[in-house]
Amino acid sequence: MSEQYITINQAFEKVEKAHDLFIKNKANYRNRPVDKIRKVGEILLKNKQEYARVISEEMGKPVFESIAEIEKSALNCEFYAEHADEFLKDRKYSTERYEATVRYEPLGVILGVMPWNFPFWQVFRFAVPTILAGNTIVVKHASNVPKSAQIIEEIFLEAGFEEGFYFNLSLESKHIQALIEHPFIKAVSLTGSEKAGSSVASIAGKEIKKSVLELGGSNAFIIMDDADLDKIIDKAINARYRNAGQSCIAAKRFLVQEGIYEEFLTKFTPKVKALKMGDPFNESTEIGPLARVDLAEELEEQVNKSVEMGAKILVGGKRKDAFYEPSILTEVTPEMPVFKEETFGPVAVVSKIKSFEEAVELSNLTTFGLGVSICSENVDKYTDKAHLFEEGAVFFNELVRSDPKLPFGGVKKSGFGRELSEDGIREFVNTKTIVVSKN
Repeated sequence: MSEQYITINQAFEKVEKAHDLFIKNKANYRNRPVDKIRKVGEILLKNKQEYARVISEEMGKPVFESIAEIEKSALNCEFYAEHADEFLKDRKYSTERYEATVRYEPLGVILGVMPWNFPFWQVFRFAVPTILAGNTIVVKHASNVPKSAQIIEEIFLEAGFEEGFYFNLSLESKHIQALIEHPFIKAVSLTGSEKAGSSVASIAGKEIKKSVLELGGSNAFIIMDDADLDKIIDKAINARYRNAGQSCIAAKRFLVQEGIYEEFLTKFTPKVKALKMGDPFNESTEIGPLARVDLAEELEEQVNKSVEMGAKILVGGKRKDAFYEPSILTEVTPEMPVFKEETFGPVAVVSKIKSFEEAVELSNLTTFGLGVSICSENVDKYTDKAHLFEEGAVFFNELVRSDPKLPFGGVKKSGFGRELSEDGIREFVNTKTIVVSKN
């Protein structure tokens, strides 16, 4: 299915319908559609095989990963259906002079600009809490996942939502500025590249509209000498190679202390070699193609330039069309592209470190700040040093992952604002203070 674009005026018509519906429901915004959100989750689970095939057809991930994405999206629906009232309940304060209430009121029509790498999960983690907060939604999805984008709108309608709660806008990217500038668009959430985030934030800032940005990452996966490799080696594989490495929170750089470095490579290398690359619809496939050929070519260029600068290819390093072999690079230095840039594909960079202090320095030696993993059998030794990392999340003995119960987002050029948890549902509200004097 190729993208069938609508015009900007047709998009404006949908924005206006979403606005009209918001105004119609504004007085009753606290009658949250939790039953309908639960129904959305039920539809996702009922049709997960069908939806997973669409994801895999459009962007290439193995179908078992696509199924997991649908299941996680359904989990998010249930989580917010259960907790939305609690997260958005009024806060009361009382002094000798006044009674005060802090209330969370919706803003209006919120624009989501969504990516292709998790075409269902990224949308649902934005849309579900935003709708339950009382807003309406319009989504500009990535152009290479048009069928996924349309299905999501159909799911909301099937669940009983009135037309206008959620609109899919099949719109060319060149029209995003005009969309953000529309007076009925009150805020925008973008998950995407640093370049896209900078553009959207600039436009929103000029219009004095809020934006939430979830951008790239170059996560470090730090392995100290006292780590139990048998416990973490599979997590290390999953951290780098799930979704063929096409994840902002994937471990991009492995920083391994010198005492365990060789043992790590001895255990890590054969597991990488054993990863099966091929047809995403084959149940045994673990690495599918990258979403587009140009993305594989870009990764190939990053690797080749790094090799020219002295990096060594231990495993892989070859591309065929959109497929890029699961790869390991060693002898990598900070000035190489595979270290200093985000590598969006199945390439692991392994560097030897001498100390925890060096790990902190190298981990922070990036423009990104999304997350970091630290592996050690003496976690207590390091937990009070989590503040040293310029990251949105620090995970011990675990890969960085998103979870509906935990706030998600980054610092530096990984963006700003938070999704998920209580923090996420409060991003697109007017936190209103109401004071009644006692005098």
